[in-house]
Amino acid sequence: MVTKRGLIELSLKQEKVPPTQAYPFNIPALKNFSSLQFHPKVTYLSGENGMGKSTLIEAIAVACGFNPEGGSTNFNFATRASHSILHEYLRIARAPVRPRDGFFLRSESFFNLGTNIEQLDAEPGGGSVIGNYGGVSLHEQSHGESFWALFMHRFSGNGLYILDEPEAALSPARQMAMLSRMHQLIEQQSQFIIATHSPIVMAYPDATIYELSENGIRKTNYTETENYKISHQFINNYENLVKILLGKE
Repeated sequence: MVTKRGLIELSLKQEKVPPTQAYPFNIPALKNFSSLQFHPKVTYLSGENGMGKSTLIEAIAVACGFNPEGGSTNFNFATRASHSILHEYLRIARAPVRPRDGFFLRSESFFNLGTNIEQLDAEPGGGSVIGNYGGVSLHEQSHGESFWALFMHRFSGNGLYILDEPEAALSPARQMAMLSRMHQLIEQQSQFIIATHSPIVMAYPDATIYELSENGIRKTNYTETENYKISHQFINNYENLVKILLGKE
């Protein structure tokens, strides 16, 4: 599957990986890992907590030149250096034409991004960075509203958008609206790479899904992911499951 822009393939520089299985090379996602193909539209990383989704997607973003705490390639703020060295061991194959736009959304450090935008706007001659995000301080909105402002105002199409758990601040209704917004951007030649737990966010039909588990990374179908199966089972049998979970049956 070939795209004219964006990312095509990710591979591990196995010849450089140290023999000792220290972090991050001991995370489940890297067991027997050699490479994965990116879908030209949407690539999802799914799986349980602790399997390495955020570590891997963060490394992809940093290897692409994004700030580890989020933002575009123009952001260089650092609140706390918590990212791993995994990006140094990744090889990324890119399409001949690079996207015009790009952004790394890291939900856990989005507050720090909002703070840095305010600092940039406060500098003499700094312009109005917040204008690209709807014109309202991200700190003066709810978490969900600030995320939504990013999707609606900052993402402009012809872009590479790497998102780590975007559902963290979005209601189910907003997650469905996010799919619609994604589709608009994809039709404008954008590519998404998303780590998520949400069956709603993960429902874009023209996509590749990788599930991360104790056994490594495998390509799978939407209805075969654990997140979908568990959510589907709960919604369709919630009364009995709640009784079991509460020890009432």
